[in-house]
Amino acid sequence: MISISVITRGKYGHRLIENIKKNSDFKVSTIEIPEFLPDFIEAPSDFLTNLNLDKSIFSSDLIIAYILHPDLTPEIVRLAGENGARAVIIAGGAERAGGLSELRKLAEKYNMHVEVHEICCDIEQCGNNVVDEFASCFGRPKLKITAKAGLITKVDVLRGAPCGSTWHMAKGLVGTGIKDAPAKAGLLVQQYPCRAVRGVKGGIHKAGELHKKAVENALAVED
Repeated sequence: MISISVITRGKYGHRLIENIKKNSDFKVSTIEIPEFLPDFIEAPSDFLTNLNLDKSIFSSDLIIAYILHPDLTPEIVRLAGENGARAVIIAGGAERAGGLSELRKLAEKYNMHVEVHEICCDIEQCGNNVVDEFASCFGRPKLKITAKAGLITKVDVLRGAPCGSTWHMAKGLVGTGIKDAPAKAGLLVQQYPCRAVRGVKGGIHKAGELHKKAVENALAVED
């Protein structure tokens, strides 16, 4: 069973922690960085040192980082590598992750898997043992749907979004007509208090599409 450390910032990351604890046996620990940070941080290493972070956090098998700051994220990845983490998942997308080339160099230097996601419900198994174990439970949604007389009677979440939106959607689909279920799935996810960016093509809209597709796939198996 892998150990997971979640680095939260403000409102970001807390719902993921609650959902992982509720729907898995993974060991979860956490630290928090300040919600309000300077736009530019000239010396990220010094800045993090002054926060007096618990370094033991960075020795977990998997680090999930909600840093959302391009100056600090590479330094967090460096700390993870120095302290023995085996994989890092960076939430919030490439624009807030720092230079991707620098992240690749750090991953190679420390023999550590690093990946960046705009939304965490897009995480998939990738061949890395740590990420694959996490993604067996959390990531791109996968469902089993039971229906009777054209209505959905049960939705089992085989793999769900780390934030918990898949489980919320599953409850809301019970009693829904099969034909209406995919569209309703997307709507339910977008109504969930997810932290994904809204008002753009990606973000929450992408999360809705992933869940819509998961329902379509599950219904195809049910047929």
